[in-house]
Amino acid sequence: MSLVYLACLLVSLAGVVALDLRHRLFLGRSPLRAIAVLLAGTAFFLAWDLAGIGLGIFFRAETSFMTGVLLAPELPLEEPVFLLFLCELTMVLVCAAERLLDRRAAADTATARRGGERP
Repeated sequence: MSLVYLACLLVSLAGVVALDLRHRLFLGRSPLRAIAVLLAGTAFFLAWDLAGIGLGIFFRAETSFMTGVLLAPELPLEEPVFLLFLCELTMVLVCAAERLLDRRAAADTATARRGGERP
């Protein structure tokens, strides 16, 4: 039994959450709403995985880096953690892109009002 993959997932999740909170992107902006979205997204993808497992499409890849703990047949302990990480990372990237696009639009508007061109 190895905790390498689970530890990597948790460290990565912690890093993304730290960036999120530092820049008030998703969890840092509206924590309750963000938690609801993360739980809904994780539940959706977990249901998707369970449906794929039930249909015989998804299989567990046994490696020496995983704990070997199964939550259900073909569903390793690491899967819900990965899905939570995936949802958090996606929302942080979406919120960061939205912020950058808003700043760029504001800068373009300010430049247009001055009658100049953007450098």
